[in-house]
Amino acid sequence: MEDLQALFRWSHIIAGIIWIGLLYFFNFVNSAFAPTMDADSKKKVIPELLPRALYWFRWGAAWTWVTGVLLLLIVFYHQQQMFDPNNPDAGWTTGAFAMLAVTFLGVFVYDTLFNMVKNTQVAVAIGFILLVGANYGFIHWGNFEYRAFVIHTGTLFGTIMAFNVWFRIWPAQQKIIPAIKEGKAPDADLVSLAGLRSKHNTYLSVPLIWTMINVHHAGTTPQNEWWYLPVIVLIGWGVVYLLYKKASKVKGF
Repeated sequence: MEDLQALFRWSHIIAGIIWIGLLYFFNFVNSAFAPTMDADSKKKVIPELLPRALYWFRWGAAWTWVTGVLLLLIVFYHQQQMFDPNNPDAGWTTGAFAMLAVTFLGVFVYDTLFNMVKNTQVAVAIGFILLVGANYGFIHWGNFEYRAFVIHTGTLFGTIMAFNVWFRIWPAQQKIIPAIKEGKAPDADLVSLAGLRSKHNTYLSVPLIWTMINVHHAGTTPQNEWWYLPVIVLIGWGVVYLLYKKASKVKGF
């Protein structure tokens, strides 16, 4: 199991670097570069560049998610690190299974929310309230041990991000890229959807990385305090906001 854990962790990091590196390229570099191209340049560059980039992007996402779930299975389920052994109420209770469902099925709540609520700011506010509720639930309904609570929040984020890549961004780009190649204006709704979900992934990625490292230094954080992680999420979103601001100011020669 230790050997498998090392192998999966290594694979997880490599795949994650490929995925998140390209995510940041799209959002902090390409988003500012693409509008500088004229129509002829777009017809030549985008059909050659994006399919290659999106190949590594989507498979990086897939392997990051798969290896992350495998690590979750080995470290927290197989090695029984989900619950505090000193808590008599902890274990695979109805509350624990409910919070496990939130981890892997919460993506459909997220997707429905942003499909139904067209005002992005309102949808984000509702989403954050739901996240706070989930964080409270991991500790007080699921009785998850602190490290398990943190990594399951990260798994929720990662599942949303991988879903966006495979079921929202990639299908949209499969229609956007051929339209550009043919010199046609792509469907504005598809462009908006792909851009918005990519932006969501960028905002989720920074808090997600925190959950990955916090698992290894959980002793420096308030144990069993569900409010701590939502504060970190807000800080992470602030960091991404500043990165977007900086990206808009970087110019070419």
